Amino acid sequence: MKKHMKPGMIGLYAILILAAVITVYPFLWMVSASFKPLKEIVGGNLALISDEMSFDNYKYIFGRSSLFPRWFVNSLIISVIGTAVNVFINTMAGYSLSRLLFPGRDTIYHLFLALMMVPAQVLLIPNYLILQKMGLLDSYSSLILPAAANIGNIFLMRQFFMNFPKEVEEAASIDGLGRYARFFRICMPLARPTIATQAIFVFMGFWNEFTKPMLYIKTASKYTLTLGLQSFQSQNAGTMWNQVMAAACISVFPIIIIYLIFNKYFLVGVRMDGEK
Repeated sequence: MKKHMKPGMIGLYAILILAAVITVYPFLWMVSASFKPLKEIVGGNLALISDEMSFDNYKYIFGRSSLFPRWFVNSLIISVIGTAVNVFINTMAGYSLSRLLFPGRDTIYHLFLALMMVPAQVLLIPNYLILQKMGLLDSYSSLILPAAANIGNIFLMRQFFMNFPKEVEEAASIDGLGRYARFFRICMPLARPTIATQAIFVFMGFWNEFTKPMLYIKTASKYTLTLGLQSFQSQNAGTMWNQVMAAACISVFPIIIIYLIFNKYFLVGVRMDGEK
């Protein structure tokens, strides 16, 4: 027979369930409100289900609000390209700092550690002036190039390759694989869990970025989704909450998709760490 749960465990589960409801309910209400008319939202109705739910808000977003699809595509292009560039550079840099022997390697590593302590906000104005001199303002490049590498993720990949068995590379070297072939055919495939983890966070960083687009992008058709949402809300005097909720739901959707795609690799990484 199964043992009865102790009162302490019952209380713990009750607290966790309550915390989960408090955390998830606002998100569920946002999704529900995106299908409701404005009068129900401003009327204070907190129910998730309504008799007047429809797709009218989404039809308006993708129909009459002609710039919204463009903002979505802008964010998608910037996030996908930025993530791909980041993953490639961060992984190669982490591998170089852990495997290659060259003059100044340790100095560069310690310099990176020091730069991690510099707040990103401090670099906004210098980056703006550099981009202005290069003529890259008001373009996708202004958002991708300054964030083409992430020191935290370089450190993450370095730590992974520091623990990566050298015997695997040595065996591949005996089979005739050069340095580049070993990296792309052996190291990167085996690093997929760690790469997937950084890809999730890098994509979220690009997708949710607001300050940089606000400073660097001036043309409305080049706005990212976060900047476009702020513009959309201000144009509607902050009153069309039904349409704002629909736009917010659309902005969250790609993050959920990316997490679902890379989740299995993330879980593999967690299991590998536990086995170690």
